[in-house]
Amino acid sequence: MSEAHPAHRLLHDIAVAAAEEHHCPALAWGLVVDGTVATSGGVAADEHTVFRIASMTKSFTSAAVLALRDEGVWSLDDPIARHAPELAAVQGPAGSPPITLRHLLSMTAGMATDDPWADRHLDMTIPEIDEVYRAGVLFAHRTNDAFQYSNLGFGMIGRCVLRATGRPVRDHVTERFLEPLGMADTTWVEPAHRRWAPPHRWQDDTHVPDQPHPLGDGEIAPMGGIWTTVHDLATWVGWLDAANTEPHQPAFVGLSPASRREMQRMHTYAGQRPLDGVRVPTGYGFGLVVRDDPTVGKVVDHSGGLPGYGSNMRWLAGTGVGAIALANTTYAPMAEITMRMLYALHEAGGVERPPVTPSAELSRRAEELVALLNDWRDDTARALFADNVDLDESLERRAVAARLLVERHGSLRVVAVHPTSWANGEVEVQGRADPFRIGLQLAPLAGGPVQLYRLPD
Repeated sequence: MSEAHPAHRLLHDIAVAAAEEHHCPALAWGLVVDGTVATSGGVAADEHTVFRIASMTKSFTSAAVLALRDEGVWSLDDPIARHAPELAAVQGPAGSPPITLRHLLSMTAGMATDDPWADRHLDMTIPEIDEVYRAGVLFAHRTNDAFQYSNLGFGMIGRCVLRATGRPVRDHVTERFLEPLGMADTTWVEPAHRRWAPPHRWQDDTHVPDQPHPLGDGEIAPMGGIWTTVHDLATWVGWLDAANTEPHQPAFVGLSPASRREMQRMHTYAGQRPLDGVRVPTGYGFGLVVRDDPTVGKVVDHSGGLPGYGSNMRWLAGTGVGAIALANTTYAPMAEITMRMLYALHEAGGVERPPVTPSAELSRRAEELVALLNDWRDDTARALFADNVDLDESLERRAVAARLLVERHGSLRVVAVHPTSWANGEVEVQGRADPFRIGLQLAPLAGGPVQLYRLPD
């Protein structure tokens, strides 16, 4: 247990209360900062205790699929039957397009949601699941019409990986990600040591072991088979979120930063989804959930639930800050706990978004615009502006507005550029009195000429 962090007691109290509320014999939690465990704790567990993380496995499987895409093995828009002909029997209702890898990754294949059934069939063999495919699969929607969470779909992804490469998903994940990232306690099989939390359920006001014994690695395991720790997951969370930081580009390990960001982009809108009483726009990326939270910004996460386990990892995109909670009670709602942790940390001032560095073009054009406002010359304006600017409002009128601005504020200088993107932002300027801001947009042309600027009223 690491107690030196100033937020340790605050976060630990949240976790202990959750363990009691949800009847968890063991619970481990950790605060992630830049890919390491900044502080951690638990109840009858710590950051090195192994839990099964269930559907959090989907992010690992998705990363493997994108890595194969990047290597040219396939396109995400390939019909799955192209790589696994036996899956041709799985077709959506009338009017549906062929099911593709993209549909499966983004939960738009349309197959009925299947958590209770799939959770008890992780270890299905190839002959057993092939019989399911041949007999026909129940659909809740036409393919590509709506979000519909599907574990069976990730089993189908696993089959495509096996047929396209000759190797199961677990081999790709282990070699491409787990070993290079040093995630030594992360496995696809039950740990051989005793440092793991056995599964429990709360029944008749007492903890009872979940039965039967945890299922092994089988055909549906690509959706939820991984065992791991808070310590290892901190590395995974940090590696994924590092791809969101600009202009820093994290070292290439297994998957490019661009593809990691693709995993964390909302591909399928899932509606206004509640979490711990807060309802916000939510969607599914590739193996990850994305929430647009008005308090803390873009939140990326995924939960896991199996008989005997409940888990969640969550991070504030682009901050390097995340939270993890793992428990050994059936479907323990750890998503509530990690969200409470991040809200509490935010309220305590423990989350700082790194400053976004303006692009060279935006900084240069900001300086040139302010110099023009101080000393207006039409030939300088024409060189600085895109051709729409004079048409939108004449240079003559713009020159008058610049002169009045300088008369009111005195000679202007750039204090800072606050970008909203590499091509847009606000220029903070200082004259004789309080600073103010000028809106700035560059045109999508070579060199980035100014297509719009807004002076204060």
